[in-house]
Parts: sequence; structure tokens; C-alpha cells
Amino acid sequence: MSAVGFLAQEKIWFDKPRYDEAERRFYEYKNSSPKATQEAGSNTILQDIARARENIQKSLAGSTSSSSNTADQGELAVRIKSLELENQSLHKVVDDLRAALSKLESRVAVLEKSPAPVAPAPAPTVLCTNGTTVQKKPSVPLKEEEDDDDIDLFGSDEDEEAEKIKQQRLKEYAEKKAKKPALIAKSSILLDVKPWDDETDMVKLEECVRSVQADGLLWGTSKLVPVGYGIKKLQIACVVEDDKVGTDLLEEEITKFEDYVQSVDVAAFNKI
Repeated sequence: MSAVGFLAQEKIWFDKPRYDEAERRFYEYKNSSPKATQEAGSNTILQDIARARENIQKSLAGSTSSSSNTADQGELAVRIKSLELENQSLHKVVDDLRAALSKLESRVAVLEKSPAPVAPAPAPTVLCTNGTTVQKKPSVPLKEEEDDDDIDLFGSDEDEEAEKIKQQRLKEYAEKKAKKPALIAKSSILLDVKPWDDETDMVKLEECVRSVQADGLLWGTSKLVPVGYGIKKLQIACVVEDDKVGTDLLEEEITKFEDYVQSVDVAAFNKI
């Protein structure tokens, strides 16, 4: 018997590995199918939840946009209404202006048609010396006479009377001005009176200065101002009439007290 025939008669299962592989896959599939089913179900639920969330967000966004659109529409309506009211008021103002303009045009037309009345010229006023005003009579134009040698005696009398009145008022003004008191010019003077040394009696020095009296002289306040090395000077103020008392007179009179006074200076001089 040959080897081929021997093998043909032998009962050998050459395809066993294939069947084993198929059996293994079958059992694996059978054992893993509930888990896959559960995963598929959970995936479906998650998808439904996500879809529901998306729908809710879309609905909320739609409601928000609709509310904002409603608010914008309300604001626009309010603005339109205010513009309409303003337009109506402007129309009313324009109508009033047109009516006033038409009335003014009609009045101007009436004034242009009617002749303007000639008003008599006002009589000129003459300012007198005492400040009063006298109304001057308007001169009446005289008719031309054939004879140029005629003399108006009444006109000359009026001129003489006016001249007398003028002279009398000038005299009254001069008398009134003479009676008016004249303005007295005064000055404020601040004097610095310096002693010989620090042993000089400043109280006695001030008494000597104030003993100087003259018409138009009025002594004021005084104080002692330190100069240096214990020496103090007397600073005294006075008011004088310029026409009666001068600084030269004051210096001359004060320096006569040579036992107390070394020098006199004018510290300030102001007109009052």
C-alpha cells in the first residue's frame, strides 16, 4: 500500500484549528454581547440628553432675542412719538412767525401809502450859567419887504432884554462860586527824630517835639523804634495844611531842642 492510500484511509481532522478559532470567537461574542448592548443603550441616552440640552438652549436664545427685539421696538416707538410732538410744535412756531410777518408787511404797506405828518421842530434850549435851561423862542421868518431900510424896533428890545438877563445870571453865578469854600490841601507826614545816645530821655524829647505848635499843624501817634546799640528813635506822625506848614518849618523848630535832638528826617510824606 502506498503512502497516499494509507493517508486517504486514515481519519485525520485537518481543519480542527479553524473550528477551534470559530468556537472561540462564538463564545467571546456571546460573553461580550450584554456589555455592548448596555454601552449602546447608554450612548443613545447620552445622545438624547445632549439633543434635549441643545433644544433648551436654542429655545432660551430665541426668547431672549425676542424680548430684546420687543424692548427695541418700544424705545423706537417712544422716539417716534417725541419726534412727532416736536415736529408739531415747530409747525406751530412757523405758523406764528408767518402770521406776524404778514401783519408787519401790511403795516409797512399802510405806512408807505399814507404821507408822514410834518412835526414842528422843538424849540432850542439855552443852557444858563447857573445850570438851568431856558427854552428859546423859535425865530419867525419875516416876510421880505420891498423896502430893505425898515428897522424892527421890537426885535432890538428883545435882544437887549436877553442880554440883561444873561449878565444878571453871570453875576449870580460868580457870587455863588465866590461863596463856595475852597478845598484845603493837607498832607500826612511821618518824622524820625533821633537822639544823641542811649542816655537821652525819650519822654522829654517827645514832649519837646509836641510842644511845637503852629496854625494848620496837628500831631498824631508816636512810637519808639530801635536803631542799634540800645539807641531808640522817636517816630511821630502829624497832619499839616500845605499852605501853612511845611517840612522845613518842622525840622527847624524841632532841631532847636539840641540838648535832646540830634537830627530830624522825613520817613513818609502822603497827600490827603
